[in-house]
Amino acid sequence: MENKLKHIFLSASIPSPERDAKYYETADIIGIRDAVRVLAATILPHARLVWGGHPSITPLIREVLGRVGVSSSEIGRHVTLYQSAFFEGMFPVDNECVEHIVLTQVKFSQGEKDRKACVAEMREQMLAPVHNYVAGIFIGGMEGVEAEYELFKEYHAGALILPIASTGGAALEIYNRNPANFDIRLKNDFDYRTLFNELLKDRL
Repeated sequence: MENKLKHIFLSASIPSPERDAKYYETADIIGIRDAVRVLAATILPHARLVWGGHPSITPLIREVLGRVGVSSSEIGRHVTLYQSAFFEGMFPVDNECVEHIVLTQVKFSQGEKDRKACVAEMREQMLAPVHNYVAGIFIGGMEGVEAEYELFKEYHAGALILPIASTGGAALEIYNRNPANFDIRLKNDFDYRTLFNELLKDRL
């Protein structure tokens, strides 16, 4: 039965004030958290949610897992978390709620661990065409969310792409590049429950 679950990709993070100001200045932090929680609640009973283990996002999904009717024995069927072994030892305790964690290998450059190459390797595996994602949702975020959007668009051309521009950050940057390609509700609708139910109803 596991292989019948449709796969939906989430790329999200809460922008940091120490990073590129263009992401932080537009970010709606409350909106990002609400959108992630509502998305997880919409998807988890019906499909598999796949995401990279950003420490600001996994705790939100863990919270939802406890209240959407996914039993502990079923968690491994409904969520997949990708992490790079580069960060081993720094993983948040919330990772313990996820049974299915894919740990991608460390990459080296001139004998040293190469952080950039490690993250790129994780993204390549996480977004590989074999996943056959039916949708990709982009919430808040920084340059990493933009990078994942570009890979997702390349590898899953037939999938639904939803940059939740109302959450700001990278999602707004993605939306603003080609607003004609996206539903205007992604920018001005803050009723995330209704938004996700309507836009994902044919993908679950």
